[in-house]
Amino acid sequence: MTSALRYRPEVDGLRAIAVLPVLFFHAGFSAFQGGYVGVDIFFVISGFLITSIILAEKESGTFTLSSFYERRARRILPPLMFMMVVCALIAWLSLSPPDLRLLGQSMVAVTLFGSNVLFWRESGYFDRAAELKPLLHTWSLGVEEQYYVIFPLLLMLLWRMGRAKMAGALAIGLIASLGLAVWFTRASPVAAFFLLPTRAWELGVGSILAFGVLGSPDRWGPRMADLASLAGVVLIALGVFTFDASTPFPGLHALVPTVGAALLIWSAHPGTMVGRVLSSKPLVLIGLISYSTYLWHQPLFAFARHITTDEVSPLIYSALIAVSLALGFVSWKAIEAPFRDRRRIQRKPLVAFCLGSSFLVAGFGVAAYLTGGFPVRLPDDQRAFAAYFENSAPAWRYFEANNINAAYREECSFYDLERHRAGKTSDAPRSSIDRSCHVRDPRFPKAVFIWGDSHAQQFRAGLEDSLPKDWQILQVASSACPPTTKPDTRGRAYCNRSNLFALEAIATAQPDLVLVAQSAHHNPERMKELASHLRSVGARQVILMGPVPRWRHHLPDVVLYRLWKETPRYSSVGLVEEQFASTEKLKAEIGSDGVVFLSPLDHFCNAAKQCLTHIGEDRMRGIVSWDYGHLTPIASRQFARQFLVPAIQRIAGHSAVGNTSRP
Repeated sequence: MTSALRYRPEVDGLRAIAVLPVLFFHAGFSAFQGGYVGVDIFFVISGFLITSIILAEKESGTFTLSSFYERRARRILPPLMFMMVVCALIAWLSLSPPDLRLLGQSMVAVTLFGSNVLFWRESGYFDRAAELKPLLHTWSLGVEEQYYVIFPLLLMLLWRMGRAKMAGALAIGLIASLGLAVWFTRASPVAAFFLLPTRAWELGVGSILAFGVLGSPDRWGPRMADLASLAGVVLIALGVFTFDASTPFPGLHALVPTVGAALLIWSAHPGTMVGRVLSSKPLVLIGLISYSTYLWHQPLFAFARHITTDEVSPLIYSALIAVSLALGFVSWKAIEAPFRDRRRIQRKPLVAFCLGSSFLVAGFGVAAYLTGGFPVRLPDDQRAFAAYFENSAPAWRYFEANNINAAYREECSFYDLERHRAGKTSDAPRSSIDRSCHVRDPRFPKAVFIWGDSHAQQFRAGLEDSLPKDWQILQVASSACPPTTKPDTRGRAYCNRSNLFALEAIATAQPDLVLVAQSAHHNPERMKELASHLRSVGARQVILMGPVPRWRHHLPDVVLYRLWKETPRYSSVGLVEEQFASTEKLKAEIGSDGVVFLSPLDHFCNAAKQCLTHIGEDRMRGIVSWDYGHLTPIASRQFARQFLVPAIQRIAGHSAVGNTSRP
């Protein structure tokens, strides 16, 4: 095993190849949409190195669990704890109480190496809300440390079997974990991404490699090492440059970067062209500082997104990447290297530091969570406003106080919100929805059918309040489910169920008008295809809704931290400007017999591209959106009364509103 334990500069170079795509991916550079696979490369490297060390120490009789976990603590904890202390200080100065509360929760999870479980319960890795989490990247540390709680014990249990049988047993476990990953990537993709059982096989690939089951590549001929290492580079590049957020991951697609990393570890020795490149001084240096750089990049990016109300520019991201590398170097030199040197910092001081810093960080996190993010930092009026929108991702207090479930008519959704609130993230759809959501009532001569996601649900309150009493409102709209006529085998099961059911219900109900709305996917060709299909199944008229005003941060936070002293009725601060250009394109391309495009921006925004922040004098209760872009009931009602219902009456041939009270 001495060959496995000798210093291999090309492995440090591979670490650089792993960390750089992650940085570029999180910075949003479009060429690196698959840069997240860098974490998979780290998993393989970690599995290989740690297993090599354990095997060598077991064979020499020097292995102990205490020394193994001490080594892990020296490597992981000091730079991690320092980073979190700095995060706590920055968060105290810059984050809103709800955001600081969420950060506190994640700080506790990180100290327990369970942040991957927490983030699985909160949201998906590729969700926009995830970009604002300073500690999102620590999910991978959770996976690794959970693996290394179990793995040494497993090797100790299997040791008497001999190396060959141990490798065989691990291979069986690897295949089982890969099978789980494939299945969960379809059934519950967020769980598949974050949790150990579906990720263990990637560390297992490195572990199996450490057993030397492949032997030396040289035994396959003098060119095998060059060919294998080049193949490894190609596979990693394929993942980095062709994968994106829509790639089913970490199922079979994860084999691409994982096998690529394994090939490089196996074959890229200094005698190969790839090995010489990986052993170059710049890549080796980046590899040496890769752990600390990885720790710093996400907090820097997340705090930049919190602090600015505009989109962070590529130039700023480039500067933040440079700062991440600089901080990584300082952390490696001043923290990592000293703590890994047992002669400089012995076991007792190490234990004292790790326990003390963990209690400090976890204590701050608990206090932040229990106090609701230390609202005492704010003046009384701001504190009252913040409390009204507490937990604004989403704003559950506002959600409950204003009965959004009823306003959005949650009983017409196949998404089980109560399961989500209880922390259960299964994508299994509800078995049924209320009959009144989709069955025509003969008492109503006219019917409008609302179809889409939560951005369709938001129009319900306004229509309920303002449509003439002879109109029935039907609705099938499920959160996070853009309307589509084509089943998506890779998508959420409840979304496929919702869309299929909606199309069948529309064909059966034959409504006078179908209103289609969604959060994103405002593509002209896609929307025209939706309208054409609806017309073919009997919808007499179709309204395709454009986006409502969208804010880069939750509108309550924009008001609270950017517009508090004098909140203007209309503002462009924090507004997503790209939506104006995309809406003009939609206006130009959508519209035909029986199909009308309506833009809420025409109602909520002015010619200066500023959008309404609040209705009436009370900016708290009159706010237009309770998050980044869902209409509040008061905004929905104003929009329906002044814009949507008059448009519906024109389209359907009505000339007067008449009695707008509903039975």
